[in-house]
Amino acid sequence: MKKALIVGINNYPNAPLSGCINDAQSVASLLERNGDDSPNFSTKIELNVENKGKLKGIIRDCFSGDENIALFYFSGHGYVDATGGYIVTPDFGEDDWGVSMVEILEIVNRSKCRNKVVILDCCHSGFMGTISTAGQSATIITEGVTILTASKHDTPAMETGGHGVFTSLLLEALSGGAADVTGHITPSGIYAYIDKALGPWKQRPVFKTNVTRFSPLLTVKPQVDISILRQIIGYFPEPCATYALNPSYEFTNAPNVEHNIVEPYANAENVIIFKNLQKLESIGLIVPDGEEHMYFAAMKSKKCKLTATGQYYWRLVKDNIL
Repeated sequence: MKKALIVGINNYPNAPLSGCINDAQSVASLLERNGDDSPNFSTKIELNVENKGKLKGIIRDCFSGDENIALFYFSGHGYVDATGGYIVTPDFGEDDWGVSMVEILEIVNRSKCRNKVVILDCCHSGFMGTISTAGQSATIITEGVTILTASKHDTPAMETGGHGVFTSLLLEALSGGAADVTGHITPSGIYAYIDKALGPWKQRPVFKTNVTRFSPLLTVKPQVDISILRQIIGYFPEPCATYALNPSYEFTNAPNVEHNIVEPYANAENVIIFKNLQKLESIGLIVPDGEEHMYFAAMKSKKCKLTATGQYYWRLVKDNIL
């Protein structure tokens, strides 16, 4: 129920690019399977598409049907003139640059697929989603549409190390950098990752969306097993509750371990709970209360508590969303 059209064009007359085919092949490879090797997107990869007619046709095919997610990724040249923005094809000419971004928007807006995602790594790609009329510009995207672009409408997109700068970060995001605690990678998570990681680059990504809830594009192995995450409501009856610790939670606090030990000694049941709590601490959901480390919170019979993020996931578990 997921399909993706991946396009990369290097072969432009008098203006060749070097990283777009690498971009397309790498993105397609990551989208095809989830982190556990289960099938994800059914991908169609098109390299060095010769003309705008063919490109427009395969874009239309991508957004036909009623799949849960239809995704279009493009890496190549982009152009903006007085009439609008274009993704450029090798048959470009004066006043005929390629496929109009307005045409793509119309195809996407009319699509019956439940989630429509457009990702563009090209110069001036931020124009995507904008309609210009009578000197005015407006963003008009229908429900279920998400657009993620490499740059604003008036800035270029750079290449480095055999890939576009934007796509290099996109690949990192899809490899797990943008995953949430449950291992889901959504368009919003990808944008947040890329926007932060671009750092001092003048190139800035653009994110436009009209959705009520994101469907994950990819799922990787979560940082903490979901079964442990779901125990959070058992450890903390309320989001603002604390969990009392004592030395029996620390597995090294046992008579057969050569160091100073204190009573109560390590208890097998408590040790399991404490290890789960430590895993939740490692992903920022729990912090020791009054101590810097969970070890000392246990050995000194202190407490731990949920962070703001932990309270958020507590509610998701409580409401059976996770």
